Amino acid sequence: MDTRERLAVERQQALDRLASLTGDYDAVVAASLDTNADDEHDPEGHTIAFERSQIGALVRQVRHHVAEVDAALERVDAGTYGVCEVCGRPVGEARLDALPAARTCVVCAARVRP
Repeated sequence: MDTRERLAVERQQALDRLASLTGDYDAVVAASLDTNADDEHDPEGHTIAFERSQIGALVRQVRHHVAEVDAALERVDAGTYGVCEVCGRPVGEARLDALPAARTCVVCAARVRP
């Protein structure tokens, strides 16, 4: 499988995950409308607000991942895919296998992290 195909598969998987999460979010919201329960004080489990917040965070993460994959596809078109955006050296095949949308090599990625 070539780079463009691999990124297209990665993108589609992320979009499928996003659709699933959106459905989960809609179900949680619908469930909260159908009940009069005071879930904020339910000692038996998570609150509906907590679940909405958790799913919302996952949705944001997946949307960010889709944007990163789209940016990687743009780098493929520009001929810069696999080149570290910080130092200009190769990102590395193993890193791209693990993170197809990686923008930086391992060394530069380690420097960027706090």
